[in-house]
Amino acid sequence: MELWMLLLLHLHLGNAPWIGGGEEVGGLHVVCVSLPEPSNVSISSFNMEHTLSFLPGHETPSDTHFTVQILCPRKKKNMWKPVAACSELTAGQTCNLTQTFKDPFDHYRARVQAFTSTQTSGWTESGWFQPLSDTVLGLPDVSVSGCGNCLVLQLRVPSMKRFQQLRDLYRGLIFDVQRTWDGAQFRLSLPYKEEHMIAYLQPGVEYCVNISVTSLFNNSPVSSKPYCAFTSPPPSRSSLYVVFSLLGAFCVLGFLLIGLVLHGGQLSFESLRQHLARTLVTNPTVCTGTLSFSCSSSS
Repeated sequence: MELWMLLLLHLHLGNAPWIGGGEEVGGLHVVCVSLPEPSNVSISSFNMEHTLSFLPGHETPSDTHFTVQILCPRKKKNMWKPVAACSELTAGQTCNLTQTFKDPFDHYRARVQAFTSTQTSGWTESGWFQPLSDTVLGLPDVSVSGCGNCLVLQLRVPSMKRFQQLRDLYRGLIFDVQRTWDGAQFRLSLPYKEEHMIAYLQPGVEYCVNISVTSLFNNSPVSSKPYCAFTSPPPSRSSLYVVFSLLGAFCVLGFLLIGLVLHGGQLSFESLRQHLARTLVTNPTVCTGTLSFSCSSSS
């Protein structure tokens, strides 16, 4: 019986991901199995909002929690500091490091450990992260309106302090402008300011603009959704009906005039032919000549 128990214990430990130290229990050397280490530890950032994410290791128990620590070599060399707000995460949760990474010019690293009431895992570290260069800059609020043969674009950032800091990071704007009806497009690169006018466009036509922001420290701009507007107000449906009706009436009148002109010309030609015939009958003439012709009446 003990042989079977030892065999089952051996098979169970053979499938364990990591084996640590052991202890004597009832005369047997029992080996403790640690928790699987977390995986895919990474830091992402959008508009200077920094988020750490991870995945539990394979076959991690459901009651497992996770703790996060960060490293900033410039502050304390090789000293890991626990993140109080991320000391008891559960599977699927993320860790917000925005307030922890206070210096945008510094380089940081994070690591995650799994633990239960009786076990812990090894640490899994992220890559190095710098807020300024690794954040992805999004866009402020955008509105587009027409101005005849141009478009006016207004960019607004919220009044929150964090967004005011973001505005200082913006270096330039890239406008991809496309005319809707035929797909003709062009690109403009302009310095950042809160209002821009795109001129020399076709009046009364819809254009769509995609906007992206460039920064001195970031080379990963995000393109906005298309913002579309007419350069000047398009004609209403009733106006189109009036225009088409007038065009149809002018076409009909034109055909009638052409018909009258042709019919009148035909009548005039017929009248002239009949008049000449009557003249020849009533006044016969004799024409003589060799190289030139002369006509004389016969008595």
